[in-house]
Amino acid sequence: MRLWTLVTLCTVSLLILSGCSEKVPVPKKEAVVDNTLPIVSLTKNGTIIDTNTIALEWEAIDDQRVEGVYIYKVVQDGGSKNKDAKSDYYDTVNSRFSTHYLDKKIEPGTKYSYYFKTYSANAESQKSQTTTITSLLPLESVVWINSRQSMPRSAKIIWRPHANEKVKAYIIQRRTLQNDIWSDVATVDGRLNAEFIDKNLKDNFTYIYRIRVLTYDGIISKPSQEVTVVTKELPAEITQVVASTELPKKIQINWKSSDAKDFLIYRVYRSTSINGTYESIADTKNNSFVDVIKEDGKEYFYRISVFDTDKLESINSNHTALGRTLVKPATPSLVEAKLVNGKVKISWISSDTRAKSYTIEKTYSKSFLESTIEDFENIKGNEFVDSEIVGGKTYYYKIFAIDANGIKSEPSMDIKFKVEDNVGNKTQKKAPTDTQPVKVEKKVEQKSTKSVIEPAEEVIIPMQDFN
Repeated sequence: MRLWTLVTLCTVSLLILSGCSEKVPVPKKEAVVDNTLPIVSLTKNGTIIDTNTIALEWEAIDDQRVEGVYIYKVVQDGGSKNKDAKSDYYDTVNSRFSTHYLDKKIEPGTKYSYYFKTYSANAESQKSQTTTITSLLPLESVVWINSRQSMPRSAKIIWRPHANEKVKAYIIQRRTLQNDIWSDVATVDGRLNAEFIDKNLKDNFTYIYRIRVLTYDGIISKPSQEVTVVTKELPAEITQVVASTELPKKIQINWKSSDAKDFLIYRVYRSTSINGTYESIADTKNNSFVDVIKEDGKEYFYRISVFDTDKLESINSNHTALGRTLVKPATPSLVEAKLVNGKVKISWISSDTRAKSYTIEKTYSKSFLESTIEDFENIKGNEFVDSEIVGGKTYYYKIFAIDANGIKSEPSMDIKFKVEDNVGNKTQKKAPTDTQPVKVEKKVEQKSTKSVIEPAEEVIIPMQDFN
């Protein structure tokens, strides 16, 4: 008994829930026509037309039998070919108290026909009079549009504000010569706004623009006329660049002057390799630049670009010049080094015609903790004699060639003299009867400030007796 009661209650609940979900009535396939039901009649101003909506208004229906109104719609321009009531049904107004209907599925400039039927619980009325309506044509866009040419990486579009006060904004559309598809690039709010600047464009590139108008009720106009914009091209690149290779401690770069009417500056770039990273080292208005460099024989690669007054920079990667500072003179070659009568005598030769003088660097220890370096400069010949030596000390000599610019060559090999105690100014009472052999050593320079003497293969240079 309890189970039966539960099943009954569930069934009643389902029926109640089903009844709560209201369904919109639709015309029956086999409809019963009741000629006594009222027929829908539009009011005197019963149609209001727009581009994308049509509003319908009919006289009030007081017959209590009427439950609502069936609306039938026929698209005359390419619409439904079957004009019977079944295929033309469009929508239902399910209350006899309603007297308005807004059709939002409207295409601009399209012809539509409407008619109506009232319906009761068991029947439908006769068909009302058919009303044919044509929706408004699409809203026209702005009547005048223009553009500014040759702007740097940008384009400016101007237009005359639309006269229709329903206009909310302007939709800016753009395409290129390579693409026929229009893209929305911006929406400019405000009817009275009249310009748009498009940025981040390509150099010397063609763009095409047009405008559509957007109203407050979502209507989008026809497109405007099209305008073409060509962005500004880059300045012409510098094609003739030369760099010096024989100037002391500097490189001079020269190039052909730019023909740009709106020339601003040249920019000089430098790199240690032709395909390396180039850094900007100077801006100049002259068509030459001197790069001062402290190193001898230093090589750099140079490129030049042009800037115009809009800060557009020319291409610079197609023309590169290699420059080099003047190299050091060739290192002198040692001919003879000997100790004679308490004096050091060194002779050399140089194959470099740039050598104008020579410098001898003399290094010795004054004490256990202190060493001294003396330079004998502006030696014009190819021989040097040092009489300022003391017995019991070791002396080192290097020879440098100096050119007319004061550039010093790499040093010759170290020449080492180890003077005996009975030789030199300290104990010079009796000159030796023979010349002393001289050991020639190489000095290996370390990264620290100190030098380390590394014994080399001993070279005995034949000496002559000057006594």
